[in-house]
Amino acid sequence: MIRRNFGIVAAAIAATAACSDSTAPSGSLSPFLVAAFQSTPAGFSSTDNSFSASGDAGEPWMPDRNAHDDGSMMGGGLRPEFFGGIGIGRGWDRGPFGLGDFLENCTLSSATGRVNCPDATRHGLTVSRSFSFTDAAGTAQAAPSSSTNTINEQVVVSGTVTRHDGDVTSTVEHTSNRTVSGLASGSTQRTVNGASKGKESSSGKTREGAAFTASRVVGDTTTGLLIPLQDGRPTFPTAGTVIREMTATITVDGKDQVTKARREVITYDGSSTAKVVITKDGTTKQCTLPLPFGHLQCQ
Repeated sequence: MIRRNFGIVAAAIAATAACSDSTAPSGSLSPFLVAAFQSTPAGFSSTDNSFSASGDAGEPWMPDRNAHDDGSMMGGGLRPEFFGGIGIGRGWDRGPFGLGDFLENCTLSSATGRVNCPDATRHGLTVSRSFSFTDAAGTAQAAPSSSTNTINEQVVVSGTVTRHDGDVTSTVEHTSNRTVSGLASGSTQRTVNGASKGKESSSGKTREGAAFTASRVVGDTTTGLLIPLQDGRPTFPTAGTVIREMTATITVDGKDQVTKARREVITYDGSSTAKVVITKDGTTKQCTLPLPFGHLQCQ
């Protein structure tokens, strides 16, 4: 299976996730739904997306009346590739948005030009992957090599998971499609475009013992993300946009259905500060993220 070397310590992840939300009115989110935005659906970290892998605990989300909204970026924050947290490296298997180790026993289809890999199982979910490897001339390859310039990866995650305590069961359906170019030896920058989408449908009991049903829809779109390759220092995006969205709905026995939504737009403009616009249920705030390893700062 693929090993992804995130090259980042937990403190750095927390640094990009935290932003004080002192201006948000008390009770601006339903108490049951606060925790929904602090993680991602089970298995979503197996797709290619901008959400921190730490946001996926591998188990279904459970409503938590006592969760606190601290104004953090949703889903555990950003993956380190998006703020300069990946070490330097060149070639298809190294550096920001490098593929890592290629899966074994994958085969090239002459009809489609795609490389299909055997399904894998993670936390009881089925993960299906296929790839397209091409050199600078656009010639399809059966496996990545030093001449590989562009990699497209498509991922599908599906299945049903149950919490270890048996209180919540969720069915998930996730997909992602990402293309990274500029991987060939000698390249000075990488370009990333892609999108992901995930859905988690859950039912069970809250910690208070009330029956509930819930759903979460999460996804992102990465457009024109440009990553210069700079030897000797961390490299971060200098152009492009990342749009992240999540909607959570819950119905608790004896209570009205509640739906909440969040949206985050991250813009890189060539400076050492990314602009972040966060919208929660129609209320928008302007934030900045110093690069690399900066702390999110909101007005």
